[in-house]
Amino acid sequence: MYPLDVVKTRMQLQVGTTGEEAYTSMLDCFKKIIKNEGVGRLYRGISAPILMEAPKRATKFAANDEWGKFYKNLFGIPTMTQPLSILTGATAGATESFVVVPFELVKIRLQDKSSKYKGMGDVVSHIVKKEGPLALYNGLEATLFRHISWNAGYFGVIFKVREMLPKAETKSGKITNDLISGSIGGTVGTMLNTPFDVVKSRIQNTTRVPGVIPKYNWTLPSVVTVFREEGFGALYKGFLPKVLRLGPGGGILLVVFTGVMDFFRTIA
Repeated sequence: MYPLDVVKTRMQLQVGTTGEEAYTSMLDCFKKIIKNEGVGRLYRGISAPILMEAPKRATKFAANDEWGKFYKNLFGIPTMTQPLSILTGATAGATESFVVVPFELVKIRLQDKSSKYKGMGDVVSHIVKKEGPLALYNGLEATLFRHISWNAGYFGVIFKVREMLPKAETKSGKITNDLISGSIGGTVGTMLNTPFDVVKSRIQNTTRVPGVIPKYNWTLPSVVTVFREEGFGALYKGFLPKVLRLGPGGGILLVVFTGVMDFFRTIA
């Protein structure tokens, strides 16, 4: 699904939709990348998310589980509720953000249409040399907004949809319920966090120059800037490729996590 992420980023970084090279839709973006840059460009920057995926997903679910236990003890609630699911999801998203920021920054810099970097190592060395080591965490605030909102929506919706679905009596029924609830959760999470993702992409793609305040700097002012200059729709640039990846991806993620955890419980 990585090419969808490349297309999403390209559309988010694009200001305006005029000109021969402008992307007018998801399919148009695919066509122009393949025609002008080659199929391989759809996989540019994939090394960063490959390295990021395992620690990211592990942190997401481990943090959600541990924060859930913490909040239940803190508030004296014996069982999980939907408000508690939203709270634990949001806190897990914040925890996850600290793991993913450097990887996301490298990925965005490589996915950009004008990127001249040779690879992941070149991006890291350039950023450290030109902008300083702390620049690897540029966009942390926007990443917090993005992951808190997505995980709050994801885990909150999963809890509610599971509650509404008929109780699964078989293993296949459980998988189906997880796939449905995870997919709906992933879709809702994407609806909530796309505006933050748009500004995160722009913030992380900005090369910092000492003494110069970048146009896209902090999350909420950047959201206002995009809205004023490009309209509300610009805050949802790249939504279609993003939701096509994270909607079903959220279902697959939940099914795999639940299946793996059940397996380890049987052999523990």
